[in-house]
Amino acid sequence: MNRDNITNRDLLTALNTISGGRVPLSLAEMFSGKNPFVVVKSSNIPGKAVMETPGLVFGQIDQPIRKLAVLMTLTESAIELAAATGVDAIVAHHPIADAANSGGVTLKNYLGLYRISAFELHEAFHGLHPGLAILHGHQAFRTEIAYGGIPGNIMYVGQALPEVRCLEDILLRLETLMGMDEERKMLELEKDVRHCSGISETNVLTGAKIICGQSDSEVETILHIFPHTGFSPEHLAQAMREHPEIDTLLASISRVPDQHPLIDKAKEFGLNVIVGNSHALEIYENGLPLAIALQQLLPQVEVVMFRERCTSTPLRQFGSTAIQNYADMIVEKHLINK
Repeated sequence: MNRDNITNRDLLTALNTISGGRVPLSLAEMFSGKNPFVVVKSSNIPGKAVMETPGLVFGQIDQPIRKLAVLMTLTESAIELAAATGVDAIVAHHPIADAANSGGVTLKNYLGLYRISAFELHEAFHGLHPGLAILHGHQAFRTEIAYGGIPGNIMYVGQALPEVRCLEDILLRLETLMGMDEERKMLELEKDVRHCSGISETNVLTGAKIICGQSDSEVETILHIFPHTGFSPEHLAQAMREHPEIDTLLASISRVPDQHPLIDKAKEFGLNVIVGNSHALEIYENGLPLAIALQQLLPQVEVVMFRERCTSTPLRQFGSTAIQNYADMIVEKHLINK
């Protein structure tokens, strides 16, 4: 690697090193049908399937890189921020699709305008490290990335860390590691600056909580699942047959609603049930380790983190009085009274 002229090729090599050889290094390798991490994701909604293609998605292979950004999901806001801050390459965790991740226009036109390259990793990164388990207070002794034959259906079975003895220890651990006090302060500041008490924010509303059990309920063996990946009550029953010592069901990234069938099945087994970090915090769990690894492999490249906050604001308290007047005018003249 030429340390004086880092290019997309070097970044591709670095991603392949980090993933242990999971990243295709050529188009022929990408579409050979032999890489299990090149996978189509589909809900069978017509026209909405997407193929994950770990590695370089857009850009010339020898294009120089001086600054790169690591983020979870590519959006038009991220593209604009990258352009405004001199980013040459974006490494997104989640798969990238035309229009869906580029403001409704083609990636080629939008990224090409700013000469920004784009990479993705997703399933090729999952299962590489035990960080999700460690953050939630256990050491995984079993890791599945396609449980029940479903690609991306990740499942951990782990032993609670010595300092984690009960459910409350998991809550306190996540409170500290995720900096939840800072998140709450940020939200209160925004409410104050915008003079709006009705603003809500994802991380504050989706903090860890106990669903079944008490704060002092003992924890020894944890089944760690991610409901949005397709983990079902049948999978839970199968996991309990394979590991009858499990005493706690931990769901993270996505939530388990209180009346969900998974909760009913967990109650049948007498399990504690707790929800941990939401998907909005994956930038810490997966994004930050990936970024640090890239910085160490490409020391002459400046690496930055892109993170988005998602807030909810009552309609008539959103924006300035002037912009509200603008929106009313557009509605009256162009949208309703045509």
